[in-house]
Amino acid sequence: MQTRRAGKMTYNSKILKAFESVIKHLETSISALKHNDKDAFSNGVWHAAAELEYTLFLFFLAVGDEHKMSLAKLNPDPKSLQMDQAILKVKELVDKAQNLFRVGDIINAYKSVYLARHYVFRVQESLTKNKHKVGGRKK
Repeated sequence: MQTRRAGKMTYNSKILKAFESVIKHLETSISALKHNDKDAFSNGVWHAAAELEYTLFLFFLAVGDEHKMSLAKLNPDPKSLQMDQAILKVKELVDKAQNLFRVGDIINAYKSVYLARHYVFRVQESLTKNKHKVGGRKK
């Protein structure tokens, strides 16, 4: 599948750069979690989520609606995962997506990014709930 060009940089190279950025933020989050640095973990998760959204946007620009095939079936249940397991699953999915993209499997790469975003949303929900619980106790 060929992608369109965006100025001097192709969508392919923009997507690969976005993958690198997501991975960097995920690695920061994982390291922060290991060191019990909740603020750095939260910041890393939010940045990774933003980069995942950007990556999905680039996929759309590059290939249009072709990537939406069978996304309705992609509905994991990450609620049962602990936060550390969920963030590791996101990293695994992004690594998989990057590898699939590099070999030209755009559709499955998109699906992996889509699933990763779903897991990140769950982590963000959990962070928000924990923040409200802590905030509620201080009052």
